[in-house]
Amino acid sequence: MKIIVPMAGRGTRLRPHTLTTPKPLVKIAGKPIVHRLVEDLAAMSDEKIEEVAFVIGDFGEVVEKELLDIASALGAEGKIYYQEDPLGTAHAIHCAKESLEGNVIVAFADTLFKADFTIDKLQDGIIWTQKVEDPSAFGVVKVNEQGVITDFIEKPQTFVTDLAIIGIYYFREGEVLRNELQYLIDNKIMNSGEYQLTAALENMKQNGTNFKPGTVQHWLDCGNKDALVDTNQNYLNFIKDQDLISDSAELSNTVLISPVYIGANVKITNSVIGPHVSVGDNTEISHSVVTNSIIQEDAKITHVNIENSVVGNKVEYFGRSKDLSIGDFTKVKE
Repeated sequence: MKIIVPMAGRGTRLRPHTLTTPKPLVKIAGKPIVHRLVEDLAAMSDEKIEEVAFVIGDFGEVVEKELLDIASALGAEGKIYYQEDPLGTAHAIHCAKESLEGNVIVAFADTLFKADFTIDKLQDGIIWTQKVEDPSAFGVVKVNEQGVITDFIEKPQTFVTDLAIIGIYYFREGEVLRNELQYLIDNKIMNSGEYQLTAALENMKQNGTNFKPGTVQHWLDCGNKDALVDTNQNYLNFIKDQDLISDSAELSNTVLISPVYIGANVKITNSVIGPHVSVGDNTEISHSVVTNSIIQEDAKITHVNIENSVVGNKVEYFGRSKDLSIGDFTKVKE
């Protein structure tokens, strides 16, 4: 089994946090979004994950090494492909065409999920969906009485169905998808200036591929600050039975309200932390109350009372704001 993760976008809706860190590498409960994504994908497969391919932009050598380490942690070979121009979902996957063979999972690194099932690798293809209130913002599918997908509609302006595609796909034969993607690009078949994956899926369906819908219990957005905080809260609830407090953390006169994640070499004094707080490595917090928030690595937080907030890496914050989003390397005093 192979996993392909297109993640070339910079995540403009999550700025300022993505100005210095690609969105899939922003951390949730101590691990990058993309790390948690591939772990959850691997858990869906009964087969060993042989390869994890990442499709990225110009993120630099440090990011590339981190991604290869994520693949290695799964016991898989890591590969890096590049998407130089943002030409759509089909184009992004096509950039990893050399990895499109055999059993393949494709997952866009925009969201996380939780599900309790394993992939039926004998199916031609599986497309995971979730019911949404406003289907006009998504690609959606229609399903017949036999449970087979009959139609793909990209961002319908009138109601057709509320089954939104969440960006996770399984293909029994990656080569078939590769050929359809190549056909779109060779013939410049585009929608609004982009090559759309739904067009390739439609061609596959017309040529005899049966797609079944898959469902997930939780579909977690990471697109903006509030969504990121909410996803962190949900993830901490999912993994609350794990050991989430590093042995190297130093806690003095501090109350932790579970669930919380406390990273390595964190120092917290005279504070109340939690519930639903993630504190990154090497961060120092004193005389503060922090609730339902993410504080990334190497930050210094003093005399604050914050909730529903994201504080970036290497931030120094002294104040009392209640709801904030502070990017990396920022220094604030009130």
